[in-house]
Amino acid sequence: MENQALGLAGAVARLTPSIIDIRRVKWRPSFDWLPVGLKAQWMLASEAPFPADGETWPDLWIATGRATLPLSLAARRLSGGRTFVVQTQDPRLDPALFDRVVAPAHDGLTGANVVSITGSPHRITSQILAEAAPAFAGRLDPLPHPRVAVLIGGRSKAFDLTPDHAGLLADRIAQAVRTSGGSLMLTFSRRTPEPAKAVMTERLQALPGWLWDGEGPNPLFAFLHAADHVLVTEDSANMAAEAASTGKPVHVLPMVALKPPGKFARLHADLVARGAARPFDGSLETWTYSPLAETERAAREVLKAMGRQASVPAAASTVPAAV
Repeated sequence: MENQALGLAGAVARLTPSIIDIRRVKWRPSFDWLPVGLKAQWMLASEAPFPADGETWPDLWIATGRATLPLSLAARRLSGGRTFVVQTQDPRLDPALFDRVVAPAHDGLTGANVVSITGSPHRITSQILAEAAPAFAGRLDPLPHPRVAVLIGGRSKAFDLTPDHAGLLADRIAQAVRTSGGSLMLTFSRRTPEPAKAVMTERLQALPGWLWDGEGPNPLFAFLHAADHVLVTEDSANMAAEAASTGKPVHVLPMVALKPPGKFARLHADLVARGAARPFDGSLETWTYSPLAETERAAREVLKAMGRQASVPAAASTVPAAV
């Protein structure tokens, strides 16, 4: 959630002078289940993200997630139109209730206020990846090429990663790395089941490289910077879109489907059509494509709708990324 709001806010800030003010919100558990229209500020477990009396409302409000919906609607009303309200993801509400909705194309949301993008907004740019690299250079620079970054997801409503399937994936990955004479850089997600993680760790730990165990600073951005290939499991739309922003070959790893893949299949088809991704076939074939820059495109659309000119100095604006 936070990466989406910060990704779009950061893209805006790269296009026009901005101050990013982060506000994290949470509802009290006894009220969290209520419909959007019945929630009130006093039900929050956090401070309300609105300006205090006498303070200026921001030019732009970017919010992500179900918890922010009542607050986004209130911000548009309470600011008297002073604040341009952007919601990312499909809010499951009429998009006309917001100034703009930046939504994944695979969700199929349409409307005059909708900016449809491949994947979701994120923070990854070539500059950010390069800035992350030096902190991990001692561990990554000696690794032989091709370097293979592997991003493993886990169980969700649509997919599962059983120990048996994790073993099959690990064997295919290991074979590809050994055949190429390269190295492995692997991260698990919070959703990766422990049994699957144990199986993959056992079968891959002998390879040259680094299996990050979650301890210490996260090397993900450095992995993506150093990688020659990126392998991602099909359960995460964010991981695939982020990987496709690197311009490096993206190989999609199959998961155990719990229901028809639906929107995930649409996203992967989009990435394949753009030349960014292909199903992993056990080899490390190399290809080129134009890196996705969908977050920047969304930022330009937002600034255009606000009447702001991108890349031209303007008065500093405050961007509260309400998460």
